[in-house]
Amino acid sequence: MKISCYLLFLAACISCLPSHAQTITPKLFGPGIISGPVNDAAPAFTPDGKTVYFHRSGTSLGAVILVSHWQKDKWSTPGIAPFSGQWSDIEPAMSPDGSYMIFSSNRPTRPGGQPLNGYWNNQRFPGSGGNLWRVDLKGDGWGEPYRLPDIINSDSSIFSPAVAANGNLYFMKPVGDTGKFHIYCSPYRNGKFERAAPVPFSAADTISDVDAAVAPDESFMILCSRRPPAKKMELFIVFQKNGQWGTPQDLGDDLISSWCNEARLSPDHRTLYFASGYAPSVTYPSDPNTTKQQLLQSEWNTGASNIWFIPLDRWLSASSPLHPSPQQTK
Repeated sequence: MKISCYLLFLAACISCLPSHAQTITPKLFGPGIISGPVNDAAPAFTPDGKTVYFHRSGTSLGAVILVSHWQKDKWSTPGIAPFSGQWSDIEPAMSPDGSYMIFSSNRPTRPGGQPLNGYWNNQRFPGSGGNLWRVDLKGDGWGEPYRLPDIINSDSSIFSPAVAANGNLYFMKPVGDTGKFHIYCSPYRNGKFERAAPVPFSAADTISDVDAAVAPDESFMILCSRRPPAKKMELFIVFQKNGQWGTPQDLGDDLISSWCNEARLSPDHRTLYFASGYAPSVTYPSDPNTTKQQLLQSEWNTGASNIWFIPLDRWLSASSPLHPSPQQTK
């Protein structure tokens, strides 16, 4: 009797544990359509969630920004975005109102120039540099991309933009003797960008922080980092209150068994998307239905980067101003 009561008490205690202590199983985004056999990452949604831009890269492909539309209850076959396809274009980031997009590209800084070379982690990457470019929505289409000013593009390795509702621009760039990436913010005031500075928690040169995804009101940020206690590139969340950023908290090294990067938010900011080479493990004995699913997985489970998503509700307060009805993820 005492043992039974204890077990009931233990079960009740477990059910009351914080939700972040419970297991999350990431879901694949658009298997075989968005997430395929090569590297796919960085989904940027229009505000209605019906169109997504993302970048795809591979050995013979280079890198290009693709676009897909939600049609007839599925994502359409991706096509090349009208402003991409000539240079190595990656990491699209949509403005919260959907009126413009910022992306990183190795495009020359002047007409007729050479593609940018990159330099980080004490290594040179010929043709793989990046500056941030902006493209504006013009009616039903996109205009011509233009390079952001030098106050943003201060060197040839500027990547991973994120745009707040007030126009503040977050991005990553390598600094210091080690060339580790850190996250910077350039405030946007009176119609122009001000000099960028690293966010306070990303100032240590020995720690690599990358790929920030920022809530439109800047109340929180998701980033990827190797900071302790991370054993690999892992996902962290950090909150801002009264203009002060807190300390990043690891979402959990058991969240996913592989590295993570390219954090992105859904239009309602309640779902986190990220890229990873993760794939569900195979267990035996199997059965015909499971084997059929594994056969379908072989279309995308190649060890390349795919796009995964998880809900953020357990980390975000229900009283947060960013708490509309959760977006239906597909």
